[in-house]
Amino acid sequence: MHLLHVMSHQSDTRPHIGPETRRRVWTFASPYRSLIIGFLGVVTASSVLGVVPPLLFREIIDGAIAEGDRGQLTVLGLLVVGAALAQAVLSFFERWASATVGEGLIFDLRVALFDHVQRLPVSFFTRTRTGALVSRLNNDVIGAQRALTGTLGTVVANTITALTTLVTLFLLEWHITLLAMVLLPLFILPARRVGRTVAGITREGMNLNATMNATMTERFNVSGAWLVKLFGRPDDERDGFADSAGRVRDIGIRNALFSRTFVIALTLLGAIGTAVVYWVGGSLAINGTITIGTLASMGVLVALLYGPLAQLTNARVDVMSAFVSFERVFEVLDAPNPVADAADAVDPHPVQGHLAFKGVSFRYPAANETSVASLETDTAPGEPGRMVLHDLDLEVGPGRVLAVVGPSGSGKSTLASLIPRLYDVTDGSITLDGRDLRSLRQDDLRARIGVVTQDPHLFHDTVGANLRYARPDATNAQLDDACRSARILDVVRALPEGFDTMVGERGYRMSGGEKQRLAIARLLLKDPAIVILDEATSHLDTENEAAVLEALAVVLSGRTSIVIAHRLSTVIEADEIVVLDDGRIVERGRHAQLRDAGGLYADLWEGLVRDDGQAAPITD
Repeated sequence: MHLLHVMSHQSDTRPHIGPETRRRVWTFASPYRSLIIGFLGVVTASSVLGVVPPLLFREIIDGAIAEGDRGQLTVLGLLVVGAALAQAVLSFFERWASATVGEGLIFDLRVALFDHVQRLPVSFFTRTRTGALVSRLNNDVIGAQRALTGTLGTVVANTITALTTLVTLFLLEWHITLLAMVLLPLFILPARRVGRTVAGITREGMNLNATMNATMTERFNVSGAWLVKLFGRPDDERDGFADSAGRVRDIGIRNALFSRTFVIALTLLGAIGTAVVYWVGGSLAINGTITIGTLASMGVLVALLYGPLAQLTNARVDVMSAFVSFERVFEVLDAPNPVADAADAVDPHPVQGHLAFKGVSFRYPAANETSVASLETDTAPGEPGRMVLHDLDLEVGPGRVLAVVGPSGSGKSTLASLIPRLYDVTDGSITLDGRDLRSLRQDDLRARIGVVTQDPHLFHDTVGANLRYARPDATNAQLDDACRSARILDVVRALPEGFDTMVGERGYRMSGGEKQRLAIARLLLKDPAIVILDEATSHLDTENEAAVLEALAVVLSGRTSIVIAHRLSTVIEADEIVVLDDGRIVERGRHAQLRDAGGLYADLWEGLVRDDGQAAPITD
């Protein structure tokens, strides 16, 4: 009963596949125009050759056999074989051209999609389900690829074959040809309706597959697997996944039945049309109006006509489904990018490191400003429409250290994220050496900024590859120097394969402190002009912290530094401390001055000093 309900259900998602989508597909195909023209020429030649054997059969029956001419029979037979061989050769080149165009177009589309997505702002990724996004870049692109490499050649070849066959039939006997054409509307009209229905089913199935991909991506990473096990939820996870998989199964069955019913109907129509042609043509042959050879030739040609027609109408269904894939890919390509380089953006070189916040206010962008609705999650950091930072005025001179502290949610990390333009300010401006950050090229700006966060990310690769991400041409000696300064070299050398040791997904084979020090070593390799430390020593024990802070003191010397609320031992030495509360600057000054003022900073200090007088970390 459930399956019957699913089969009778019409998708609520109406396909809207218009000329704009087709135009964009052609735009991507335009570099292959000459190859497409050659492909069309080969298909045309192959289609013309396809009608040669039926015409030769007529001559064999009416000429060679009727006249008993064995020599003519041999020649005609050889011509049939020659036409078949020539058609086989053309078919090979036709498939090569079709595959080259299709695979080339998909390559361009895949690279354009990857490039666009990885340049989108952080706000896009905070709202997007990773599994659903990967599904767009993988499954939907593959769906479009199958359509282009398989359906493109089929549609064009069958169209030209049908036209060539129809012209040949008219030349042989136009009365029977008109009779055969009576059934053509029954091939064409249902295709539109079935195509729309199957496109809707396809889109629904793709959405469900994307949901399953998102579930697997979240549950199969280390953090997700730990959470599922610690809360004892494997059975619940299985049941939830089975529900989505069951819906995909039902949609697949429904799609298969729609398609099969359509093919069966077209096959029956073709059989009826062929029978009618033979019956009428047979009557004309009995009366002597046409020859038996002409009748036999027309019978073959009619089958040659209805076959391509059936494939064309079915191909329309495939094309509609394929355009769903293109539509979903274009939806991601159209994702807005509010953090983009200006047309006249410049390189900030040379960089002295003078940062200034002037009247800076910020709110996280709303969904329609940065994301794709079908990839959305239910939550996102910040509340669109609500200001997170309010009218901030700050200045950090070259080589100076600014510390930013405050209670959780006060906006410290948000402030730091504005400097490398992970987000753009909503109001006001941030300048680097007097130039608005929005007037600088992002890649050049970020090349001058080094960031170490509370939970640094390591790729599932070797230690050396993760370090060289900051500097691909770094020598082994430079890796040693960076790791030595970050107090991690002895740990790396003790690993089974040294710098060639795999760190695991997100670096889970390394301890928190080891990941932190590898991230600091990576920063040292980058050698930036501006350094941002966001809880950068939060995972280090007292001994390692002292060693790393000693190394950082040398690294930070002469560089503009923003230190976000990590251990008080660094905050104490800052040239200026800014205290944030609810996105506003409530205090500023040096440590002793703020501690004696009796304000929020003094409260944080008193609350986070241990009984023995040692400072504990301020948490963000």
